[in-house]
Amino acid sequence: MTWLSSLHAFSQKRASWLLLLLLIVFFELSALYFQHVMLLAPCVMCVYERVAMLGIAIAALIGLIKPSNKWIRWGGLLAWGYTAFRGLQLALEHVGYQFNPSPFATCDIFPKFPSWAPLNQWAPWMFEPTGDCSKIVWQFLTLSMPQWLVVIFSVNLVILALVFLAQFVPLIQKSPRK
Repeated sequence: MTWLSSLHAFSQKRASWLLLLLLIVFFELSALYFQHVMLLAPCVMCVYERVAMLGIAIAALIGLIKPSNKWIRWGGLLAWGYTAFRGLQLALEHVGYQFNPSPFATCDIFPKFPSWAPLNQWAPWMFEPTGDCSKIVWQFLTLSMPQWLVVIFSVNLVILALVFLAQFVPLIQKSPRK
């Protein structure tokens, strides 16, 4: 249980949440590089996946507030879990559009943001889709961009599951042994 104890202690430090934030910033900057330097047009699903990444960044910011406070830490963990799970769902749907094309299952042309947060109008350079969800415009090690996002969101969920389990280590260590 020592590695879980170490993970629990690490989750109570700002460095852990800063690491998560920096990784997400790296992924967001990568997406902007693909869009503005490599000129790969993002599709609606790409934009939604960016929003999910930003959700993880917000979760990291929540955790950064005061990770030693269990309520704030749990708020960050829950937000991280929700947005990583939604990101995985979006990435899997996007992979479906690319590898199982159908005229009956296509992504939207325009993003559907809530009226109180029209992200594509506030920051079109980041959230205005101009690409086609079914086109594979980039691959690395035989995986398309949405397939890499499946990997990234899945790894997030695995790490989150370990951090989540580590939150219970103090309870297990305090329980009376028979």
